[in-house]
Amino acid sequence: MAVQLNTLARETREQVFVLPPSAAAVSAVRRRVAAILAGWKVAPAIAEDALLVVSELLTNAIVHALPPAVLRLVWGPGDGPGVLRVEVTDAGPARPAGRSAAWDDPDEHGRGEGIVHALADRHGLDVHPGGCTRWADLVAA
Repeated sequence: MAVQLNTLARETREQVFVLPPSAAAVSAVRRRVAAILAGWKVAPAIAEDALLVVSELLTNAIVHALPPAVLRLVWGPGDGPGVLRVEVTDAGPARPAGRSAAWDDPDEHGRGEGIVHALADRHGLDVHPGGCTRWADLVAA
């Protein structure tokens, strides 16, 4: 039985969500993600960090980018006990007409990127035709 569970733990699992362009969607997706990570038996510490990363990346996509926002979670063995990749793809930046990229009040916005950088072992941005993908890898210890 232990061998079978170990084999299952070494499989790559994936889940994809397309989000409506509404900030209310973030809390609903967080609940779904929590249930999925529990089902995948992701360590609680990684799952907690992942929920923060998911919230920050999704909120950024909904507030600052064109829809659709697509969340992709991948849990795989990596080089060790496991790596959770969180990816959020959007259709590119959206700004109110006549406003520069710096229109947001820095006291109210801008902390999300720092949170992702602090929690993720690796993170990045991939720009591609039609949008961009922000990603973060959380490595199980």
